[in-house]
Amino acid sequence: MLVTGCAPGETQTAEPVAEEGLPGYGRTEAEKLHDKEVLAEVFLNENELETIAALCDLILPATAMIGGALEAEVPAFIEFIVKDMPNHQLPIRGGLAWLDNHSLKAHNLEFKKITLDQQKAICDQIAYPGKTAPDMMPGEKLFTRMRNLTLTGYYTSKVGIEDLGYKGNVANTWDGVPQEILDEQGLAYEPEWLAKCIKPSQRGSVAEWDADGNLLN
Repeated sequence: MLVTGCAPGETQTAEPVAEEGLPGYGRTEAEKLHDKEVLAEVFLNENELETIAALCDLILPATAMIGGALEAEVPAFIEFIVKDMPNHQLPIRGGLAWLDNHSLKAHNLEFKKITLDQQKAICDQIAYPGKTAPDMMPGEKLFTRMRNLTLTGYYTSKVGIEDLGYKGNVANTWDGVPQEILDEQGLAYEPEWLAKCIKPSQRGSVAEWDADGNLLN
């Protein structure tokens, strides 16, 4: 179900429909306009998008238990971010050009066309800051940026959140001061106040009180 809100006194009568390409949850008109403008832009070309997809799959592949970056549509997330945050544009475009150039020199093929083992071998040379050869530093900068974006996109996606096992905010419970501590201090809860509190065994019940404020169930 989509998350939305109503003005005071209004009743939600139907689930809102997401505009094409936009999330369905509540957003301001300015945010909707901004997203439409970003989605309408084109920056990365087909080869760049395919290379990004190859890198995403290397950085966070699917497992037998759950999908990886491709299943979480991380390349689409990065494509949006590159347009929404232009500071990524030159580093990513330049880095991808370096990656293809390096692959062409080593294997006479663009990065996306070489074998998986060859791709991994190149990534092993640029994936560990502090251990990268000086002539490979442009690759390290690209890989570091791509790794950060891939993990951000993945763990803010439905697939990634399921992988984390995150269930959202859950109310804490407190059963009061333990009886042994109350006894040590010579204290006790007042019966009339206890009568107004929900018993731990009835946390899942809908509480009802009488006219005097006493808990009925």
